[in-house]
Amino acid sequence: MTQEERYLDAVELLKSLISTPSISRGEQDTAELIDRFLAQHGVRNIHRLHNNVWAVNAHYDPTKPTILLNSHHDTVKPNSAYTRDPFSPTVEGDRLYGLGSNDAGASVVSLLATFLHFYERPDMAYNLCIAITAEEENSGDKGLESVLPHLGKLDFAIVGEPTLMQMAIAERGLIVIDCVAHGRAGHAAREEGDNAIYRAMKDIEWFRTYRFPKESDLFGAVKMTVTIINAGSQHNVVPAECRFTVDIRVTDRYTNEEVVEIIRQHVDCEVLPRSTRLKPSSIDPSHPIVKAGLALGRTTYGSPTTSDQALLDIPSLKLGVGDSARSHSADEFVHLSEIKEGIGLYIQMLEKIV
Repeated sequence: MTQEERYLDAVELLKSLISTPSISRGEQDTAELIDRFLAQHGVRNIHRLHNNVWAVNAHYDPTKPTILLNSHHDTVKPNSAYTRDPFSPTVEGDRLYGLGSNDAGASVVSLLATFLHFYERPDMAYNLCIAITAEEENSGDKGLESVLPHLGKLDFAIVGEPTLMQMAIAERGLIVIDCVAHGRAGHAAREEGDNAIYRAMKDIEWFRTYRFPKESDLFGAVKMTVTIINAGSQHNVVPAECRFTVDIRVTDRYTNEEVVEIIRQHVDCEVLPRSTRLKPSSIDPSHPIVKAGLALGRTTYGSPTTSDQALLDIPSLKLGVGDSARSHSADEFVHLSEIKEGIGLYIQMLEKIV
C-alpha cells in the first residue's frame, strides 16, 4: 500500500469506530473491529485480552529492543450539548465529526497505519508492538495495565493522545487522597469534645501553603488542591471526624510514593491514598525518538493531563493526532489533514531510528 492508501484506509476505519459505541468498559465491538482490521491486512498472531488488542511485527526478534505503540479505543459518554448524532461519522470539508474522532480514534488509526507500514520489514533495529487498549477514560484495571505483563520486554513507548503531533516528553502523575481528622464528640454549648473540623483546618492550611523542595523544569512545583470536605451531623454536636479529599498533581521530580510519605510526615490526619498507580512519566530529551521529532520540526512540552502513559515504567513519549482542547467536547471532530500528517510524521520519526 502507498502512504495515501494507508491514509484513506485509516479514515474508513475511524468512521467505523465512530459508528460503533465504545464507552469505557463497553468496548467489545470496537475491539472486534480492530482485531478484524489487523487480520484483513495480513497481521498474524493477533492477541486479545478483555477489550485490548495487540500484535508484533512479522519479523519480531526477542534479542532486539521493542517500541510500544499504544492508544485507546474507548470513549467517554457523549455529553448533553451535542447537536449532532455522536455515533454518525460526518465529513464536512476537512472535518470528520463523531464521538472519539479526536480522543483518541485519530491516533488509534494513525498508529495502526504506521504499524502496518513497518509490519513486514525484515531489517529493523527495533521490534514494534501495537497495543490498542480499553478503559483509558475511566482508569479501569482491564485496559493497558492488564496486558502489559503479556507484551514482553518493552524499551520505550509512543502513546497516542491528541497533542497536535507535538511531543509531550513528560506527564504529571495523579494521586487522590482521602484524609480523616479525628477529634472527640461533645455538646457545642459546653466546653466538651475535641473539634475535628479545627484539627482538619490546620492540615488543610498545610496543603494550601506547602511547597515541595524539588521543582520540575517542565511543570514547576507539585500541585495539591483540597477539593471536598465533609463533617458534622447537627448544629449542637462537636464533630468527632472531619473528612476531606486532596487532588495532587505530581511532577517528574517525585514518585507518587515519595509524595505520600512527605505528606504523612507533615500532617496529623489519617492519609488514605485511593491509588498511587497513575505515576508521573517522562523521556530523556536526548532520546533518539525525541531527536527524530525535533529534526522534523516538532516541539517538546510537559503535559498537564493524565493518560495511560502513567501506567508505564519505561520511557514514553505522548504524541498524537488532534487537539486536546477538543477532547470530551460536544460535536467532537478531527481534521482529516491531521490524520494524513500524523501518519506521515509517525513513519518519518520511526524511519530515523528503526
